Amino acid sequence: MTAGDQRRVAVPEGLDGERLDAALARMFGLSRAAAADLISGGQVLVAGRPAVKSDRVPAGEWLDVTLPAPPAPTPVPQAVPGLAVVYEDADIVVVDKPAGVAAHPTPGWSGPTVLEGLLAAGHTIATSGAAERQGIVHRLDANTTGLMVVAKSERAYSALKRAFRERTVDKGYHALVQGHPDPLRGTVDAPIARHPSGDGRFAVIAGGRPSVTHYDTIEAFRGASLLDITLETGRTHQIRVHMAALRHPCVGDRLYGADPVLATHVGLARQGLHAARLGFAHPGDGHPLEFTSDYPADLAGALAILRAES
Repeated sequence: MTAGDQRRVAVPEGLDGERLDAALARMFGLSRAAAADLISGGQVLVAGRPAVKSDRVPAGEWLDVTLPAPPAPTPVPQAVPGLAVVYEDADIVVVDKPAGVAAHPTPGWSGPTVLEGLLAAGHTIATSGAAERQGIVHRLDANTTGLMVVAKSERAYSALKRAFRERTVDKGYHALVQGHPDPLRGTVDAPIARHPSGDGRFAVIAGGRPSVTHYDTIEAFRGASLLDITLETGRTHQIRVHMAALRHPCVGDRLYGADPVLATHVGLARQGLHAARLGFAHPGDGHPLEFTSDYPADLAGALAILRAES
């Protein structure tokens, strides 16, 4: 569960006629008291109306529930093998992130993070931002590889947050996707919101946050394509959601419906997505900076297999 996580769920058959507080407790693994607190706090709607805990809910009734925020994790410095620093000065540090590393600690994530790796290596990080994500001005999914910039100074944090908000940062990705997009070059302009299933996915949903992705085919293979992707917005899972919406999910991205047979064939155990390019004005003196990242071994190997077969 994430902070302020809004869920829309139907009451299952086994809870037909239960009191609402008891039904919520069983559906979400809450104590009865915690469920009652959600209801009394106005965080539960039954069929669109405010609920009371004594309401009895029929099977199939829709509940809108805003779940409580989990406690914020505390960063613990720990070495992160494969986390490479490609640039550093008094204001920023740019890293090349391997797969299996999150940007910062989050509830439910027990693996390594960029923030904790930098702290373990002795890098000074800006104190701006929530404690668990100090200095973090943008994120990559844990299994997306490539370039990230982290703020070391407070002025850098403010300037970079503004640059990302104003969309003046060049974020370039390479994505290995299933099939061949038609047209070969295009734009996906479709709003994104959390999937109502509550399983961690996002989806194109009317009323979601505006999201714009531009793509261009670099190379076509038998059954797959390598795309260059630039973003106007930076929504969670944006590229993965938009590519899946085009019915061309990233190879290896099982969360968004990718074919596991193809991923196994090319040796990808994660989504084939790499942050290959990052450009922005230096937050101190404004001079332009641009960084590029080579493919990690698993993505390079997948491409080699596809090229050999094409």
